[in-house]
Amino acid sequence: MSVDQVATFLALLTLLAAAVAVGTGTALATSTGRSMLSTLGDTPLRLAAAVATTSVAGSLYFSEIAGFRPCELCWYQRIAMYPLAVILVVAVLRPGSDVTRFALPLSVGGAAVSIYHYQLQLFPDQGSSCEPGASCAFRWVHKFGFISIPLMALAGFAAVTALMVAHSRQTTTDTRETTE
Repeated sequence: MSVDQVATFLALLTLLAAAVAVGTGTALATSTGRSMLSTLGDTPLRLAAAVATTSVAGSLYFSEIAGFRPCELCWYQRIAMYPLAVILVVAVLRPGSDVTRFALPLSVGGAAVSIYHYQLQLFPDQGSSCEPGASCAFRWVHKFGFISIPLMALAGFAAVTALMVAHSRQTTTDTRETTE
C-alpha cells in the first residue's frame, strides 16, 4: 500500500472515531442513551483500547515508514497517546482497576494539544514556537479537504474520552449495584 492509501484509510478511521465520540457523547447526555450504554459491559473500554492502539500504529507508520518528521506538538500528542494505549490494553487484560482516573487526564490533555495544533495548521500566519525544520503548521496529510494528522489525533482522543466516560459510568453503576 502506498502512503496515500494508508493516509486515506486512516482518514476514514478518523471519521469513524469522530462518529463514535459524538454518538457516545450524545448517548451519555440522555437517560435512554445511558441505559443503552450500561448494557455494553466492558465494550467501551475495549473500543477505547482499540482506538488508542490504532492511533499509536498510525503515528508510528507516518514517522517510521512514511518518513514524516514529527513536530514539537506531534511529540506532545504522542506523549499522551502512547501511554494511553498501554494503560488501556493493560486494563482490558486485567479488569477491575480504576483505569479512568489514569486515562482521562491523558486523553483530555492530548485533545487540548490536538485542538491547538489543528488550529495552527488552519491559521499558520499566527506563528508558533515550533522549529523551522519540523513546522507545526505544515500538513503532511490533507484528506477530504480538512483531515490532517492533528485532527486524526483529536478524533482518537475524543473517542477515547467519550468511551472512558461511558466505561466509568458503567463501572460506577456496577459498584453501586454490588454494594446495595
